[in-house]
Amino acid sequence: MVGLHTSDIKNPVINWIDTRLPIFTMMQKEYGVFPTPKNFNYFWNFGALAMVNLMIMIVTGIFLAMNYNASTAGAFDSVERIMRDVNYGWLLRYVHANGASMFFIVVYIHMFRSLYYGSYKKPRELLWMIGVAILLLMMATAFMGYVLPWGQMSYWGATVITNLFSAIPLVGDSIVTLLWGGFSVDNPTLNRFFSLHYLLPFVIIGVVFLHIVALHVTGSNNPLGIDVKSSQDTLPFHPYYTVKDLFGMCIYLLVFASLVFFAPNYLGHADNYIPANPLVTPTHIVPEWYFLPFYAILRSVPSKLGGVILMFSSIAILFVLPWLDTSPVRSARFRPIYRWMMVAFVVDCVLLGEVGGRPPEGIWVVVGQLSTLYYFLHFLVLVPVVGKMEHPLPLPESISRPVLPSGGGPLPAGYAAKPMEKV
Repeated sequence: MVGLHTSDIKNPVINWIDTRLPIFTMMQKEYGVFPTPKNFNYFWNFGALAMVNLMIMIVTGIFLAMNYNASTAGAFDSVERIMRDVNYGWLLRYVHANGASMFFIVVYIHMFRSLYYGSYKKPRELLWMIGVAILLLMMATAFMGYVLPWGQMSYWGATVITNLFSAIPLVGDSIVTLLWGGFSVDNPTLNRFFSLHYLLPFVIIGVVFLHIVALHVTGSNNPLGIDVKSSQDTLPFHPYYTVKDLFGMCIYLLVFASLVFFAPNYLGHADNYIPANPLVTPTHIVPEWYFLPFYAILRSVPSKLGGVILMFSSIAILFVLPWLDTSPVRSARFRPIYRWMMVAFVVDCVLLGEVGGRPPEGIWVVVGQLSTLYYFLHFLVLVPVVGKMEHPLPLPESISRPVLPSGGGPLPAGYAAKPMEKV
């Protein structure tokens, strides 16, 4: 029939829909027969896990919002009511609260995998930048969500973090007043944060859609970091990687369930079970654990403006990483120096997280400053310099050809292959 899409689906009902709205054909093309490199390891599961986690957060968040009172007088009590009186409210609240931590764990592993295997390099620069934008949206959503229980750490965390914008010359005080909706963290602030916390996950869905579109245009990277040469290097996404993703999802859900049922408050802060009191300042104000490295960078310099610039620069630098890395080889498997650099970088990030959770005194001040220095040294100095000086190992000719001890194939133009035993 003229104007109708031709569908190969046998089921008459689905075929009728698909000829008029070819959504099933699109799903088959993008997630059924879509060619993917045949050498994916389990680190490639974390993109799918992030999507599952996002759906869990949205569903639980909608049900929690039905019972939440977004006012300074009723917010804390409404959360307690959810925990005590709403059917399975305790489960919804614990899944949502711990889901935020699980979301950041999954996304951080996803990003470190990209850094290790060079998934940010040409032609995937925009794909990487959209991913960093998703991280920023996640951080904004999580921060606003942490304020909603209206406990002591919620109130004082909001006060400290929003006050950072006052360090911006000329417009800083106006930004803070706009965020607060007044001249202190109060009822208008809570209402604004609740509205944005509800809205931003749907914005994240839209940006994730762009992320997936960009991925399907450029194709996936792989552990070897080399381009697909022929159909022998690929497998259809289904059933090979749907099964692999399902296995990874089962492990992930076991860990998630263990956290929710056996240690639901392990990653939280005890002070948040105390109602917010503007007259009593907690002894040590700390954000959630997934913000601690950035909090340590913020405190690494005595200048308030300098700390704010460094903190935002620690994220902004990720946007330009594809142009800072000068090596034509993607995967750290073939970059012996860069491989150890990545190990040192992960250790540095963990150390920054530890510093962020400690009071800013004694040896921790010096450790935080040195860790911050190395963080920026890694991106601004080591990555560009090592990219030019390093002699990578020979690359395999294709994904299908195993990497032999004698080397597998030619290096990119401009590099002379060195014997592996001398590298």
